[in-house]
Formats: sequence, structure tokens, C-alpha cells
Amino acid sequence: MKIVIIDYGAGNIQSIKFALERLGYDAVLSYDAEEIKAADKIIFPGVGEASSAMRKLKATGLDKLIPELTQPVLGICLGMQLMCRRSEEGNTTGLGIFDVDVLHFNNKLKVPHIGWNRIKELQTALFEGIAEREFVYLVHSYYAPVCSETIAKCDYGVNYSSALNKDNFYGVQFHPEKSSSAGEKILGNFLAPQPPKGE
Repeated sequence: MKIVIIDYGAGNIQSIKFALERLGYDAVLSYDAEEIKAADKIIFPGVGEASSAMRKLKATGLDKLIPELTQPVLGICLGMQLMCRRSEEGNTTGLGIFDVDVLHFNNKLKVPHIGWNRIKELQTALFEGIAEREFVYLVHSYYAPVCSETIAKCDYGVNYSSALNKDNFYGVQFHPEKSSSAGEKILGNFLAPQPPKGE
């Protein structure tokens, strides 16, 4: 199985690569369109600021390629947010895969939201074997509201989407590569030979 981690200069790619190696998988880091299209599974990471990350995607044509992919794709943190319609961070237009806008936490909350929090109302095989209210690790100041594509929720002053799914596209707000055994299980579910199917 060929796994590609999209390398566009805005991702925590090494920590994800190490997490996959612990699970017994090798992954290729690439921004090459043909290599990405040839992958069986694709991971779309992201760390940093939304508008600058989108500029990097546009510079390589990845903004057009990613929404057209037909393989299972997993967006992580900013990667998930960039898969949404738009983000309040830098008033950024996203890839439009998920039909929801990314919002800033209100000013009464300490941001970024850093640390361990519980996920709940888990849906799809992505969370097979994960207990309700399992702890995962998060670092973010923006969030996707609960919508029809929500497959897991989290609370931080507001009930928000900690995971999204539409067709072959998945997104998680938390960092599975930093979420101990639960995160490794979620990555393993995504990489399983039979891809998780949306509900």
C-alpha cells in the first residue's frame, strides 16, 4: 500500500511519519501531483496560519488537485480546516470539500485551545475501537461548527466538530500522531486495507 503525506511546507509531517512507522507503515512525503494521485491513502496535515497555507497550496496546484482525489484522504488540524468552505483566519477561502465555515473561538475563551480533551458521539469506522469520551490532543484557535458532516464532537465553550467526513474525505481537528494509543488506533483505522466508509 502506498501512503503519501502531502508536503506543502505547512505540516507537522515528520511526527506523522514517525507515528505511521510505529504502526508498521512507510509513507512518502510529496507535493508531486502524479505521486499523490497514485497513492492508496493520503494524509493532508497542516500547522500554521490558514491564508499562508492556502497560498502554498495554490502555488503548487494542490488546491485544485486535492478536492478531485478519489482515494481516502485524512486532513489533520489545519488540514481539516482548509478542507472546509472558508476560514475566519485571514478570511481564507478553503477547498470547499466540507460544507461548513471555520470560526474563531469567542474572546471569552483562552486560545489557542491546547491540551487534552474528550471526543464524543463518534461515528463511522474511523473510530472503531475508540471509547466514547476518549482523550485526544488538540492545539487550535479556530473550529468547525457541528454540521451534517460531523462524525465526532468536542466541547470547548461550544460544541464543535472534532472530526468530519464526506465521501472519501475525512478530517480530524485533533492530532492523532500526538494522541497516544487512541490516536494510533484512529490512524490505523484510516490505513486499514478496507477504508472506513461514511455513514
